[in-house]
Amino acid sequence: MLGIERVGHIVLRVSDVEAGMAFYRDKLGMEVTAYRPGQGVFLSFGTQHHDIALFQDDGRGSSGALGLAHLAMRHPGDDSDLRGVYDALKAQGVEIDHVTDHGMTHSVYFKDPDGNMLEIYTDVYAAAEGMDVMRNKPNTRVPLDIEAISAR
Repeated sequence: MLGIERVGHIVLRVSDVEAGMAFYRDKLGMEVTAYRPGQGVFLSFGTQHHDIALFQDDGRGSSGALGLAHLAMRHPGDDSDLRGVYDALKAQGVEIDHVTDHGMTHSVYFKDPDGNMLEIYTDVYAAAEGMDVMRNKPNTRVPLDIEAISAR
């Protein structure tokens, strides 16, 4: 094994760096740690130098092409916290694509301005239990009625 611990950061090519920066900063609360107008931006959730970088597309990219399926971002809370995230996104005008119970996680899916699918999820179980659910109950994916959950 290579000793890789986790995903360090994600880099997305976007059609408009400024629009992408505004979305990730204003809608998701990320901090801009470095910015080159018209070229790229580095954004952080506050615990590392950058979690997501956005680079201006050179015109060769296209939405829906092969590549990124979605970017998942873990929220350390529980279902009531996830409901709060859901409510906050909706209040900011973000269109929710779907909300899913994956067994080991509960997830809210939505798109950024370039159509990249984003997921914010909470773990349902501690790490070892979540691994067990993942190994023994593959392909768990059912709708989650997030609106039935009370937000904190």
